[in-house]
Amino acid sequence: MADRGASPLDVTGRVRPALAGFEPYDPAFTPCRINLSANENTHPLPASVTEAMRAAAVSCALNRYPDPMANDLRDLLAAWHGVERANVMVGNGGDELLFNLLFTFGGPGHALVTCPPDFSEYANFAKMCETPCVEVWRDANTFEVDADALVDAARSASLVILTSPNNPTGNLLDPALVRRLLDETNALVLVDEAYVEFAGTPSHLGEDASLVCWVAGCPRLMVLRTLSKAFGLAGLRAGYLVADPAVIDALASIRQIYSEDVLAQAVAAAAVSRRRELVGVVADVVAERERLAAGLAAIPGVEVWPSAANFLLVRLPGASRVRARLRDEYSILVRDFSYAPGLADCLRLTVGTREENDRLLDALSILAREEA
Repeated sequence: MADRGASPLDVTGRVRPALAGFEPYDPAFTPCRINLSANENTHPLPASVTEAMRAAAVSCALNRYPDPMANDLRDLLAAWHGVERANVMVGNGGDELLFNLLFTFGGPGHALVTCPPDFSEYANFAKMCETPCVEVWRDANTFEVDADALVDAARSASLVILTSPNNPTGNLLDPALVRRLLDETNALVLVDEAYVEFAGTPSHLGEDASLVCWVAGCPRLMVLRTLSKAFGLAGLRAGYLVADPAVIDALASIRQIYSEDVLAQAVAAAAVSRRRELVGVVADVVAERERLAAGLAAIPGVEVWPSAANFLLVRLPGASRVRARLRDEYSILVRDFSYAPGLADCLRLTVGTREENDRLLDALSILAREEA
């Protein structure tokens, strides 16, 4: 029986040293009428796609364990990308695959190279896995990667992670840089293409901007994709990795069993099977991105960077105050990056629907003038 007079348990000294100081992930979410903070796809999917996903979910037998390797979904993804099942691994969102990658190929003496500002979870997962992280910072004005510095750092590293388009800056990776990394270093190279469907021609769902087609001839290249963005399935948690079969086998040996549940596998398979019907949605997001960027650039005091993703990075005076006022006075939520190194006074704005973007532009026009 527990001692009712016992003091609260202090676990500080019991936590692994590498994990000391970590806090729960907090995206600073606040319920608002318009949420443009998390790069979700706010555009409605075609009714035929949502109905197919609904039917797939209803057909699931929840009393049975899922296929631990999600082989039916792997087959669909492999066929889409012109590779074999052995080249594909499905995960509980891209985050699980990122963590497993660091857990498998990182650790003491196995450095990771990143190019911040980028997705903060790369560095977080590296720290959790006791992996040294070497940062090659992007240009402060253009956010382009310093190719020579990156290649030099990668020569003594085990793993390089690059994002294309990059989050939160939106710029697309130069394939020539990836080629240099593969030719001039011995590192494993991961290209995170979470937003690539918005980067190329919408009718091709971004495949013309993807490096997936390189994987078959480049054993050290890995490409990470997700269904959270263009497919509008952020709540489902379904990501996948395309890589050499040896990499897939290594990751399969350490993954949590049954990490991709039956509902996620079934709904994801339905979405992938009907992916051509999403072309119009992607085209709408891309068109709205360009319209929103032009509207933002017309607001005095607002600097906006070109983006190949479904979000825009902007800089304006008093960004943190503007973000708070957008939330409190207009019920619009955006992401504040002004605290992050290299991103002073920057906000990241998800591209919403036409109505959402119009409300954002109207609000920012007022707030930018008042906070100038």
